[in-house]
Amino acid sequence: MGNRRWSHPSVRTGADQLHEAAKTVFAGARVGLVTCAAAVNSQFVSTVDSCAELKDAELTAMFACEHGIRGERQAGVLFGDETDPRLGIPVFSLYGETKKPTEAMLAHVDAVLFDIQDIGVRFFTYLATLAYVMEACAHSGKTLILLDRPNPFGGFCCEGGKLAPGFESFVGIAPIPFRTGMTIGEFALYMNDRLERKCDLKVIKLQGWRRTMEFDETGLPWVSTSPNTPTLDSCRVYPGTCLFEGTNVSEGRGTTRPFEMIGAPWLDGGRLAREMNGLRLPGVHFQPVYFTPAFSKHQGELCSGVQLYVTDKETFRSVETGLRLVHQVSKHDVERFAWIPPFKEGRKHFIDYLTGSDLVRTMVQDEAGMETIVRLWNEDAKDWRREREPYLIYN
Repeated sequence: MGNRRWSHPSVRTGADQLHEAAKTVFAGARVGLVTCAAAVNSQFVSTVDSCAELKDAELTAMFACEHGIRGERQAGVLFGDETDPRLGIPVFSLYGETKKPTEAMLAHVDAVLFDIQDIGVRFFTYLATLAYVMEACAHSGKTLILLDRPNPFGGFCCEGGKLAPGFESFVGIAPIPFRTGMTIGEFALYMNDRLERKCDLKVIKLQGWRRTMEFDETGLPWVSTSPNTPTLDSCRVYPGTCLFEGTNVSEGRGTTRPFEMIGAPWLDGGRLAREMNGLRLPGVHFQPVYFTPAFSKHQGELCSGVQLYVTDKETFRSVETGLRLVHQVSKHDVERFAWIPPFKEGRKHFIDYLTGSDLVRTMVQDEAGMETIVRLWNEDAKDWRREREPYLIYN
C-alpha cells in the first residue's frame, strides 16, 4: 500500500511540471517558495519536498501565509519567522508583523516560486498574499514563477459585487467580485497589470484543464486549502455563508462542517429552514440542524440553525444564497442579530470589508434593499466577465 500511486490525472498542475520548469524557467536560481499544505502534485508529493529535491535550482527560503506552510495554524492566528526543522532553511512569516516580503527576506533569493491552491474567492487571503508578493518582487527585481492550479469550480461562474474604492483590505485586494471565475495564474496576470511597477511574472500553465471542469473532473487529489474549508462541499458554499463571519451568527467554525452550517443559540432553525426552502432557490436545500461549536463564536453553546445541501451544482449560486440567508436571519431576529463591530477605532465593520462596500450592512434587512443588492451585484459580475477576458489563458 505504501507504494500505491494516485490514478493518472487528466490535468497536470504547475507543481507536476516543477522539475521541467527548474531546467528551463529558473535553472541555477536560488528559490524562495511561497506555499501551503494543499500544494501537492498529482502523486501527493508536497511542493516543499519537490523543491528540496531539485538538482537544477536551490531552495534557500520559504514564505508562510495564513495557516502556515503545513496548515498548522487556525484562521487569524499571527506568527513570526522560524527555521524549518527538517530542511534547516528560514521560513519567513507573511502573516505576522508584515504581510509583504521585505528586502531582507529576499536578499538571498533570485526567484520566488508561488504554489497555493486557491478557491477563486476574493476574500480568501491567499489572493492578497499573492498581490503583496508580486509587489515585493517588482520592487526587488526578482522573478515570480507561479505554478498554476485549477479553480475548483470551473472558470465560468462569476458572482457577487466588485470591491468598491476605499474598502481595500487583506480580504479584498482588488476591485473584483466575490467569485472570480479565474485560476490563480489568471488572477496574477490581471493583478500584474494593475501594479504601479510590473513584476517579472511567469505562469507555469495547467495542462489539460478546461473552463468547464470542476475539481472532481481533473483526477487530482483534493487537499484541504485551510482548516475551515476542509472539503469541496465547504468550499462550494463558502462564498455565500462566509458573510456570517461579519455577524454574531456562527458560520460553523468549531464544527465538522464549517460554512456548511450557520446558527446561533437564539435562532429557530426549523422556521429558518422552512422559510429558506420556501424561496425555492436553485440547487440548494436547507435542513434544520443543531450544533455546539468547539471553538470560535458561541463556543460550548448549543446553536440552532440550518445546514446547506447543494442539490444541483450547475444551478446553485452560493453568493446570492448566502445573501438571502443573511436577509432572512436579520429580518426575523432584529433584537439579537448584530454585525461584528469594527476591530479598531476608525476602521470599518468587518462585513463591509468582506462584501467590499456598506450595501449589505445598510440595506440587507429591507426587502427592497436586498433586491437592489442582488441587481447591482449581478451587474458587477456581468461587467467583470468582460473585464477579465484579456487575462484568461484556458479555453
